[in-house]
Amino acid sequence: MTTDTARHVPDRLDSPLRSAVFSWEMLLVLVAVAIFIVNSISSPYFLNAWSLSDLTFNFTEKGLIALAMALLIIAGEIDLSVAAIIALASTLMGMALQAGADTPLLVAIGIGVGLLCGAFNGLLVTRLGLPSIVVTIGTMSLFRGIAYIILGDQAYKGYPQNFAFFGQGYVGWVISFELTLFLAAAVVFWFLLHRTSFGRAVFAIGNNPVASAFSGVRVERVKFILFLLTGLMSGIAAVLITSRLGSTRPSIAQGYELEVITMVVLGGVNILGGAGSILGVVLAAFIMGLVTFGLGLMNVPGIVMSIFVGLLLIAVIALPIIWSRFRERRA
Repeated sequence: MTTDTARHVPDRLDSPLRSAVFSWEMLLVLVAVAIFIVNSISSPYFLNAWSLSDLTFNFTEKGLIALAMALLIIAGEIDLSVAAIIALASTLMGMALQAGADTPLLVAIGIGVGLLCGAFNGLLVTRLGLPSIVVTIGTMSLFRGIAYIILGDQAYKGYPQNFAFFGQGYVGWVISFELTLFLAAAVVFWFLLHRTSFGRAVFAIGNNPVASAFSGVRVERVKFILFLLTGLMSGIAAVLITSRLGSTRPSIAQGYELEVITMVVLGGVNILGGAGSILGVVLAAFIMGLVTFGLGLMNVPGIVMSIFVGLLLIAVIALPIIWSRFRERRA
C-alpha cells in the first residue's frame, strides 16, 4: 500500500559525464576558449608561439599563490599579506645579494622568509584565535612597511646571471620554467586536496570546524599548515618575480593579493569556505592571464586592468548569491 507521502525516487541519477558537462569547470573552459578567440581577432600578434609563452608570465607567479590560497579559503580562512610577503622576501634577498650571497642562498632566503611569514600569520590565528582577515591586513602593512624602511625609494640590482633562469628561463622551446613549476605544483595541490585525508580535513573544517574538532580533526594544526603553505608559495613567487625583473623594490607585487583572490573565487572556491577545486583555480589563472595579456596587446592602461579585476571579483562573488536567491523566489 502506498501513501501520498512516499518518497519519490528519480528514474536516473546524473552520470559523471553529465555532471562534468554542467560543471563550473566546463563553464570556465568555454570562457577561456571565447577569450582566446577574441584575443586572436583583436591582435595580429596574439597567435604567436613566443607571445603565448609571454602570456604565461602574466599568471604563473600569482597562480602559484592561488593554489595554496584556495586550500586556505576552503578551510574558512584568508591571507591578504601574500604580496607583502613577496616584497619582504625580495628585499631580504637583495640585502643578501649586497653581502655577496650566491644563487642557492638567495633562493633559500626567499623561500625561508616566506615560510617564516606564513608561520607568523598561522601562529597569530591558531594560537591567539585572532580573525585571519584582521591578522593578515595587519601583517600586510607590517611586512611591506619593513621593506620600505630597508629600501626606501632605492632598488637592489645586479643579481647573478644564473639566478635569472628561475624567472626568465625555458625548459624547452617556448615552455618557461615558471609555467612548468606552476603545472607541477597544480598536480601536487590537486592530489593533496582531492586525494588525501588532509584534503578531506580541509573541506570538513570549511564546512563546520566545531564538528570537525569533535570528529578528531586537529583543526588548528591543519590551519597552521595551510598558512605555512601560503607563505611557502609566496616565497617561491618572490624568487620568480625577483628573478624575472632582475631587481628588488619595496613596491614589488603591489596588488597581487587582489588578483590571487580573484583567481581563487573565479575558480569556483566558495569565499565562505567548504567547497572548491584545484582544477577550477588553474583554469581561472589561465583566464586571468588571457584577459590581462589581451588587454595589454590592445594598449589598455594598467589602471583600467585593475578596475576590471576589481569588478570581476565583485561579480564572481555576487552572481552565485543573486542566482541562488532568484531560484529560491521561483521555488
